[in-house]
Amino acid sequence: MVSLLNKKVIPTQGKAIGFVFPVHALTIPIAVKKFIKKTNLNSSEYLFAIATRDGSIFRGFKKIDQLLKKKNKHLNSHFILNMCNNESRHKDYKIPTESDILSLGKVVKEKLDSIQNIIINKITSREIDSNYSYGFPYHPILNYLLEKLVLWGMTVAEYIGGVNYFYADTKCNSCGICERVYLSKKIKMTDNKPIWQKNVLCYMCFACLNYCPEKSVQINDIPGVKSYTKENGRYSHPYATVKDISMQKEI
Repeated sequence: MVSLLNKKVIPTQGKAIGFVFPVHALTIPIAVKKFIKKTNLNSSEYLFAIATRDGSIFRGFKKIDQLLKKKNKHLNSHFILNMCNNESRHKDYKIPTESDILSLGKVVKEKLDSIQNIIINKITSREIDSNYSYGFPYHPILNYLLEKLVLWGMTVAEYIGGVNYFYADTKCNSCGICERVYLSKKIKMTDNKPIWQKNVLCYMCFACLNYCPEKSVQINDIPGVKSYTKENGRYSHPYATVKDISMQKEI
């Protein structure tokens, strides 16, 4: 998706088209929202979405339907997969163990078989989200504000607090991996150090944080919210390499 966001219109030719993404602040990621807005879906006959999350309630499929309605389309099917969490800024964060990954992976594999059958046969399946570990009361205004939390931390840190949301501490060895995995190209290596450019939007994927081999990338404290990235470990997807992520920026 990211590699195509510089286009005014993103063409498609498929009859069955799907959007697969992680949940951000209970809603869809910034890049996904931008992608759907730009995509020409005239050829599509069947649309589906798959969201991955660590357990929070998710109401983003309604948001996708609102975007698709402007194109006279809607989601025929949508699914949620519970997976591991990489937000190590929270005090109670724990790195997923190999056992955690295998346990979740087994459940995901079983569900994927069912999802595959539904998609291949173009079955309508708009499952209700009931398998979440923690919820959030629905209120139009509160949920709208919560969606803005995807950018809130970055905005407060950079434009109110006067500091970068992310930064690299003294452990940085100038390897440049953070620049390679930063999907929005916000990081620019300057004098062998990463600089988070304030005029470039962040997609809040946390790849720069979790793929830093020295655990040098940190999140700054922002007003009212303390970051625990210095104390906590990191979790990068066990099957996604730096090269895999970097290639997402290429057409």
